[in-house]
Amino acid sequence: MAEEAQGAEFSPIENKVMESLEDVIDPELGIDMVNLGLIYDINVDDAGKCLVTMTLTTMGCPLGNLLHDQITQAVESVEGIDACDINLVWEPAWSMDRMSRFAKVALGIHG
Repeated sequence: MAEEAQGAEFSPIENKVMESLEDVIDPELGIDMVNLGLIYDINVDDAGKCLVTMTLTTMGCPLGNLLHDQITQAVESVEGIDACDINLVWEPAWSMDRMSRFAKVALGIHG
């Protein structure tokens, strides 16, 4: 279901959630989750419940719990959001190709 929604245009509140997630920084890389390409989809229902479909750079990421808490806090800080669920997926696998140009430049990755 989340894969079907990927690529769909976000609603205004979903855009606000994505903006808020730009404040969640991966402590190891110093880049936000959005620019790293770790956020795959955002879905907000009419009741104000947000589902964030995302991945991590590695399956054994030791910061998973910290990032979960920071993402939940960022999402729930958006007006109109009453709850946040995180759908952590491993398919499609994350790769550096998912990073924004900003993230690549900040990390010194060229090409």
